[in-house]
Amino acid sequence: MVKAKVVSTGGKFAVKAGGNNPLLLMAGPCVIESRDKCFKLAEKLKKFAVKNNVSYIFKASFDKANRSSVEAFRGPGIEEGLEILGEIRNTFDMPVVTDIHEPWQADIAAKYVDVLQIPAFLCRQTDLLIAAGETGCVVNVKKMQCMAAEDMAQVVKKIESTGNKRIMLTERGASFGYRNLVADMRNMMILKEFGYPVIFDATHSVQRPGALGTGSGGDGKWAPALARAAVATGACDGVFIETYENPAEALSDGANALAFKALPELWNQLVAIDAIAKGK
Repeated sequence: MVKAKVVSTGGKFAVKAGGNNPLLLMAGPCVIESRDKCFKLAEKLKKFAVKNNVSYIFKASFDKANRSSVEAFRGPGIEEGLEILGEIRNTFDMPVVTDIHEPWQADIAAKYVDVLQIPAFLCRQTDLLIAAGETGCVVNVKKMQCMAAEDMAQVVKKIESTGNKRIMLTERGASFGYRNLVADMRNMMILKEFGYPVIFDATHSVQRPGALGTGSGGDGKWAPALARAAVATGACDGVFIETYENPAEALSDGANALAFKALPELWNQLVAIDAIAKGK
């Protein structure tokens, strides 16, 4: 299996993914619901990361542009949202990742966060990928649900064309029918062949898009099992988990999220499996 090149977020609180580095955790709420809620969860995640020596990146979106309904909650928007993320980054001394949806957002977001994330539905948008690459930030691209893992080669080339090779690739399940996703673990190994760190999105892989009519459903209870399976492939450099203290109250993707209280036990399991899978 190809060993991924090491990708670092850089800066004074850099974390690294790939190579022989520890398993990376990218975790946080789907979207910023309020400054207070985001800060409280960020503080808990930071304490967890420090206590357990976890290589960690905080995740939250300032806007969820791809919603099932026009009435669905989207977040505070780019100005307020990035201010909150930048404050979290500096307050807790930890790197931050957020989604961008349009090319013009790349340069602005890069001033506040360490990793720009390309949502799955947008992973083939050339202008968006190039704009993200040109910032010099780490670019984490989620594989589209209807796309073969092999086809991510062209996505990688688009970002590389900017001279930026700080790339991570995320598997988040594939759609073989209506309102359901299937996580094909072979994709972890296929993505690894491109030579970049591979992340497994455990919570979006159990999402049921549009299943609630005006929102997405999901089977969050299965997320830990899929995370364990992904890490067991030996191709996994990190795990992406959306988490809330109480997922049932979340305004976005609560049905597929993991309760924060379940994270420590799961992470201990993942680290142990990672050690076995990679012969550490």
